[in-house]
Amino acid sequence: MFEQLINGLTQGSIYALLALGFTIIFGVLRMVTFAHGEVFMVGAYSGFVVFTHLQDSLVLAIVAAVVTTFLLGALMEIVAFRRLRDAPHFSSLLVTIGFSVVLTQLALLIFGAEVEAIPMRQIEGLAFSEIRIGEVYVSYLQLSVLGVAILIMAATFLFFKYSRLGTAIRATAQDHEAAMAMGVDVNRIFTVTFAFGSMMGGIAGVLIGFYYNLFYPTMGVMLGLKAFSAAVIGGLASMPGAIVAGLMIGVVEVFSVDFVNSSFRHLIAFVFMFAILLIRPQGLFGSGQLRGARGD
Repeated sequence: MFEQLINGLTQGSIYALLALGFTIIFGVLRMVTFAHGEVFMVGAYSGFVVFTHLQDSLVLAIVAAVVTTFLLGALMEIVAFRRLRDAPHFSSLLVTIGFSVVLTQLALLIFGAEVEAIPMRQIEGLAFSEIRIGEVYVSYLQLSVLGVAILIMAATFLFFKYSRLGTAIRATAQDHEAAMAMGVDVNRIFTVTFAFGSMMGGIAGVLIGFYYNLFYPTMGVMLGLKAFSAAVIGGLASMPGAIVAGLMIGVVEVFSVDFVNSSFRHLIAFVFMFAILLIRPQGLFGSGQLRGARGD
């Protein structure tokens, strides 16, 4: 039971990170990006390339994912979303779908359609080294993934609560025009926010890639949909909601395998989303503004 709980929390922490990226972007830009799963995939491959070809360090792999997806997010916002700020909302949705197709096709062109994996000689120290917690053995890789996810989420809350840039982002999320009147460079805030949200997806990508040791061009499709479900369940602009919902989906999904066929596990997130939204349409922590950085 405890081992399953750890498995669920580990998987759920990755959903939570990815959902947090959705929430940050929507909370400020009021846009949903359907390229988030593909940004997740780019982050995974960035870490894979660094780990297998440069140095077998999980820290450097995460740094590579952070830099790559942050720059990718900034580029996406400047090239496409800035021009569509006053356009109908469906225009930005179509652009994100276009970006998702482009990123997937580029990954297919560069890496091919085959599933890649890190050679076991490079990852066996993390994957097979275990520590004992009571009667349960937990791998260092599992603890590393869970620990990094918790650290990143905590750092995100501190960033939004205490940094000047985080304060500017929260002000922009509350009222774009008022923030502009107070001297905030709203265009810069939008770019940084989109880049920051993309970076969260990139970190989630490299963590789950290492966790399962699987890397392939379409790896972000299902994970992106599950993370979007978590963001909706939590309340699309609520950072605590995204984290709580992501963890809940991970735990429910893992425990559900004991009661239903494992091939149906991907349905859990969506059934859970429908059930929650029938009871509380605005989500668990629903609000129209980016929430969580002020302790609300």
